[in-house]
Amino acid sequence: MFALVTGLIGVGSAPARAQPPGQTPRSALHHYLELSREGRFAEAARYLELDGGEPAAGPELARHLKAVLDRHVWFDLERVSAEVHGNAEDDVDPDIEEVGKVPTVAGATDPVRLHRGGDGVWRFAATTVARIDAWYQALAGRWIMEHLPAWMMRPGPYDILIWQWIVLPGLVLAAWFVGMLLGRITRSVLQRLVSKTQSTWDDHLLDRLAGPLKWLWAVALVRAAVPLLGLYAPAAASVGALLRALLFLFFFWGLFRLIDTGGRAITASRWAVQMSASRSLVPLGMRVAKAVVAVIAVISLLSELGYPVASLIAGLGIGGIALALAAQKTVENLFGAFSIGVDQPFREGDGVKIDDVIGTVEAIGLRSTRIRTPDRTLISMPNGRLADAKVENFAPRDRIRLATTIGLVYDTSAVQMKQVLDGLAEVLRNHPRIVPDTIVVRFKGFGAHSLDIEVDTCFGTTDFAEFRILREEVLLAFMAVVEQAGSALALPTRTIYVTDGPPRRSAAADGRASAPAPAPEEEAAEDPRAAVRADGDDPEPPLPPRPEPAP
Repeated sequence: MFALVTGLIGVGSAPARAQPPGQTPRSALHHYLELSREGRFAEAARYLELDGGEPAAGPELARHLKAVLDRHVWFDLERVSAEVHGNAEDDVDPDIEEVGKVPTVAGATDPVRLHRGGDGVWRFAATTVARIDAWYQALAGRWIMEHLPAWMMRPGPYDILIWQWIVLPGLVLAAWFVGMLLGRITRSVLQRLVSKTQSTWDDHLLDRLAGPLKWLWAVALVRAAVPLLGLYAPAAASVGALLRALLFLFFFWGLFRLIDTGGRAITASRWAVQMSASRSLVPLGMRVAKAVVAVIAVISLLSELGYPVASLIAGLGIGGIALALAAQKTVENLFGAFSIGVDQPFREGDGVKIDDVIGTVEAIGLRSTRIRTPDRTLISMPNGRLADAKVENFAPRDRIRLATTIGLVYDTSAVQMKQVLDGLAEVLRNHPRIVPDTIVVRFKGFGAHSLDIEVDTCFGTTDFAEFRILREEVLLAFMAVVEQAGSALALPTRTIYVTDGPPRRSAAADGRASAPAPAPEEEAAEDPRAAVRADGDDPEPPLPPRPEPAP
């Protein structure tokens, strides 16, 4: 105990007016604790108010008092008065200074007081000395203190007694051994429960939790046995905080094992097999979960060990805001990857059309998705953009559509048109890969240069390479039908009609510069009023002759 508080009263923190030993309550208590720590109880007895019949019992009383104070009282010497006359602001007698309280069996407390004698030296008051034996008799583990050698009763590091330091490793070893046995028993009991389930992930989880279970039992046993050592209050509080921190550590260790097992179970599940893109996000989710658990574990451990974590949490919040602002696009793309994995607009290997990009999805990453185009180039598109884009996925279709327009020349008769329509429909009905209820063959209308026939149907295939072969077969059969009907496929054409106009006067008669007269064909071509039609449009009527100019 003394070693933990001497830092509070170091040389630099001594009062400005140096006082002889015992001249102030602080110096008297300091010297008593220092002498007791060194085992010099005969000298420490000088700080006890003994009557005439007790001087011989002084060293024993000083040792008993040290044992009582170590167990029940924690002295903060900075709070003990450093004035010669003690603390004048308390309600106690000016020559009496209360420095602590000792709990009694009845649940009450007895004060521990110092008294300033006529020689100006502060000592433990006679009323306090009179209670030392009763306090000592009530101590747990008193038999050990009375029968161990004196050197083992001396304080070691952190004011934990030598014998307690010797016992602690043996206690930890015994707790580890018993914890291992209890861990096996616990696993055996839980194994009977999980063996009744059909899933295997719980069996794997139970195997992975073997280590954390063993150490949790060990720490719990050590924590239950520590009160038997009789540590003084601050040491017991420190050991308790350390054990609680270890409990948190092994608990979070078990959480890490749980995350690993859960991730593997999800990866091997039927859902992950059906959604390969989402399965690729499982490792990312595991890493994020582990990072969150690690941060919570560190903050919890620091809090249990007594470190202030409020500023750390505030710093993490400010740092998180700064990181979010600096990495806005990165975070957007990361959430876009999660959105793609959850919504499943496409998977790796799917043929897609995104905006003006057509290709095959080659890889879905955390920042971008790579698409292989038909030209064998690789396009990378940010996931944040893909999450808001219009995506056309060709993979889910169960058939491929054939939609085309066949144009026949305008010389085709109605009988030939009917023969062509029946022939095209027959080709589609007899084809083995055509879906019957999707056949549409209709005369569509009079086009600019052809008589248009609408053909719309679906092939029962999802392989585009096979679709190309089937489409070729059907189109060749369509050509044969048109040829057999005596018609022909139309080509884009334009017909120009030229009319003979009245002769023109010479340029000299008009008083204009002479120019060669254009040929009739050139005149018609240059005249904006020439009639032009496209495949079947009626020509414009001939233009009236121009009037002769007046002489």
